[in-house]
Amino acid sequence: MENNLLDGGCNSTAEASKTNDNHQSDKCKRKAPLMKIKTYLSALRPWSLSASLVPTLLGAAIAYRTNGFHEFNFLTFLFTIFTVVTVHCAGNVVNTYFDFVKGIDNRKSDDRTLVDHILSKDEVVTLGALLYCAGCFGFIFLVYLSPAKLEHLALVYFGGLSSSFLYTGGIGLKYIALGDVLILIIFGPISVLFAYMAQTGHVEWMTIYYAIPLALNTEAILHSNNTRDAESDKKVGIVTLAILIGKTSSYILYALLLFTPYVMFVVLGVKYSGAFLLPMVTLPQAFKIEKQFRNEATLHGVPRQTAKLNLFFGILYVVACFCAAQLPFITRK
Repeated sequence: MENNLLDGGCNSTAEASKTNDNHQSDKCKRKAPLMKIKTYLSALRPWSLSASLVPTLLGAAIAYRTNGFHEFNFLTFLFTIFTVVTVHCAGNVVNTYFDFVKGIDNRKSDDRTLVDHILSKDEVVTLGALLYCAGCFGFIFLVYLSPAKLEHLALVYFGGLSSSFLYTGGIGLKYIALGDVLILIIFGPISVLFAYMAQTGHVEWMTIYYAIPLALNTEAILHSNNTRDAESDKKVGIVTLAILIGKTSSYILYALLLFTPYVMFVVLGVKYSGAFLLPMVTLPQAFKIEKQFRNEATLHGVPRQTAKLNLFFGILYVVACFCAAQLPFITRK
């Protein structure tokens, strides 16, 4: 009798343990797809997307101020954002792939998607291809919605798409100290011009002037990243601007990239509208990040901090363009 009770107790315990294991297994299976999605999203480097999102918002804001509410197409606006951001994400994935293949990324790198085998090379290639396809589908809808000529939109779009690939793929502009020039052009003038043209149907070259603060601030993100990685980049034989000019000059350049936009806003605020002083709210944070840049111990986090600053700084700039009584060189009172 006692043995039966013991056996029964052991069987009950075993069954309970088995049930618990099955429950845990089912729970893990349910979590697995979510973890995979999270992994893919992380591979897109979402913290960097302000570099393409904010110029697109700025171009749309200038178009809104130019044409007014009744001529502003919100569906065109959404497809413009979708198209630009997906191509940017694809470029990030391409960057991850080629940095790994060329032996640049290691255990100390900021992006360890392939280094830590979080995703396989095939998965990264597939993700990049899907993102480029998604961007092209978005562009097709944009062509249908936008009043701009097909050839004009295509020239800017495919110029941006090819640049996102050539940054590290193909000739690899990043590896021959030309990445900085590409970033200044794409994540500034081109993105703003593309968003403006998609809404209005024509080119307004003065939008490039408005893109300068964002282009400089975005270049500050890249330059801080290259300065941080200068030693490891040098070991694998690639050349960046940060390597060419050295630490002291890199700091001076970073400070210029970070603070020149604020000087521009003061000039615009004093001469045209106080609304342009709105981004000055982020100036104290810029000084904190500049201080971190000077310290080797805190330099590692500067690129992400600069990207975060870029987002808030950029949104306030867009709001300023909405609120200003006039946009110099574009609108009249």
